[in-house]
Amino acid sequence: MSYPPIKRALDAGFSAVLLAAGALPLLAVGVAVKLDSPGPAIFRQTRLGKDGKPFVMYKFRSMVVGAEHTGSGVYSQKGDPRVTRVGRILRATSVDELPQLWNILKGDMSFIGPRPVLTYHPWPYEAYTPEQRRRFAVRPGVTGWAQVNGRKTVEWHKRLEYDAQYVNNLSFRLDMKILAMTIRNVLERKDNENTGKTVAT
Repeated sequence: MSYPPIKRALDAGFSAVLLAAGALPLLAVGVAVKLDSPGPAIFRQTRLGKDGKPFVMYKFRSMVVGAEHTGSGVYSQKGDPRVTRVGRILRATSVDELPQLWNILKGDMSFIGPRPVLTYHPWPYEAYTPEQRRRFAVRPGVTGWAQVNGRKTVEWHKRLEYDAQYVNNLSFRLDMKILAMTIRNVLERKDNENTGKTVAT
C-alpha cells in the first residue's frame, strides 16, 4: 500500500482520539478566550486546501474581533496590540491551532503538510506557478516542512519551495522528522511571531 492512504488513516485515527481525550481542556480554552475578549471562541477563515479547493479552517481566536480588517492586516507582528492576553499564550504555545483537529478528522487537513494559505494571499490560486502548485497536491497540514525551516521568518517564494520539496519527497520518515522538529520548536517557542511584514516578494 502506498503512503498517502496510510497517512490519511493515521490522521483520522489520531485526531479522533485527541478530540475525545482533549474535549474538556479544549472547552476550558474556549471559555478562557470568551472571558478574555468579546466574540466567538473559534475563529473561522477560508483557506485553500487540496487541489486548491477552499475550506473553512478553525482556530481558537487569539485576536480581537475584526482584527484582519484593521492594523497590519491578516498577519500579526511582534507586539501587535490586536492580540488578546489569552491569545498571546495560545500563540506562544501553538494551542490556538488545536481546533484544526476537527479539520483533520473531516479530511480537510493533515497533521503534517503545507500550511493552508488564504484564498488571496500570497496570491490567488491561478497565480501560482506549476511548480508552486505542487503544494496543493496533498492535504494542508497543521505543521510542515516550511514551518520547521524558519516558519514566519521565511519569505513566501522560499516557503513555497519548501512545500514543493515536501510533496516531492512525501514519506512516513519525513513526516516523523517534521513532527520531531515541530515538538522541539514548540517547546523552544521558536519562530512563533512574524518578524516583519509578510509579502509576496
